[in-house]
Amino acid sequence: MASEDAVIESELKGKTLLVYMHILKNPNEPVGVRAVQRELGFSSPSVSSYHLNKLMDLGLVENVYGDYKLVKEVKVGVLRQFVTLGGVMLPRYLFYAVLMTTMLVTYFVQQPFYPSRDAITTVVMGVVPTAILWYETYRIWRDRPR
Repeated sequence: MASEDAVIESELKGKTLLVYMHILKNPNEPVGVRAVQRELGFSSPSVSSYHLNKLMDLGLVENVYGDYKLVKEVKVGVLRQFVTLGGVMLPRYLFYAVLMTTMLVTYFVQQPFYPSRDAITTVVMGVVPTAILWYETYRIWRDRPR
């Protein structure tokens, strides 16, 4: 099984990865060659067909009467950093960043700030991880395949 994932990871790059991510956004809806061409701005339907057939050879999609449907969802390479939620691919760290931000805001709302060693330590230990998580979320989002 690990060798199969290694093959998929080595082949799932560039435009093929873009086509796969496009299919992942609506996993229950089959897509046609021309729809992929239009959505991703490919120069011709043959480019779309090539990448869809490549995905089919990898066992990730199947051809159903000329339309391609998702068969298997894999998390390899850059896809490990994303979660699909309602057809939108979001960085995993986004959820942790929102949680830490909510906890920090809740602390400030519930606890009036009096400059003491404990209060400053608490604020620093809340702000630093929150900033790191938001930075990582932004970095992953910026580096996503387009």
